Amino acid sequence: MQRVVLRSSLKVRGQTRAFSAGLSNHKNTSYNNDKTPFDFTVENYKRVNAILAKYPTHYKQAALLPLLDLAQRQNDNWLPLSAMNKIAEIVGIVPMRVYEVATFYTMFHREPVGKYFIQLCGTTPCMACGSEEIKKTIMDELHIGDG
Repeated sequence: MQRVVLRSSLKVRGQTRAFSAGLSNHKNTSYNNDKTPFDFTVENYKRVNAILAKYPTHYKQAALLPLLDLAQRQNDNWLPLSAMNKIAEIVGIVPMRVYEVATFYTMFHREPVGKYFIQLCGTTPCMACGSEEIKKTIMDELHIGDG
């Protein structure tokens, strides 16, 4: 059985709020802590160097988004804490800056997700255009629930 995750979010007063407490803070687990091994593959280190080459030397932190994406792709579509620490080391910034970026963007998953990850907009304009009906149809057709 394949795991499918359906996550809704709501935009209130300019802030996006996801309906999951696990998205806003980190809790160490056996599979996701600062001791969990992570390093880029040899092939991905070549990509890291190519990404860093696009930015001035003293602005390596500008490469955070593509590096986070690369780490997530390498790690089955989620970012462990150790991957974020490795990226902080590579670009020469404190890990908290990487965590801030990873928690801000909903495209980065800090917990393992299923093979298929479905995410829908839950803002008022999207609801007015039928997002709730779309969500219900997806859930009914795939026999899945929220979360």
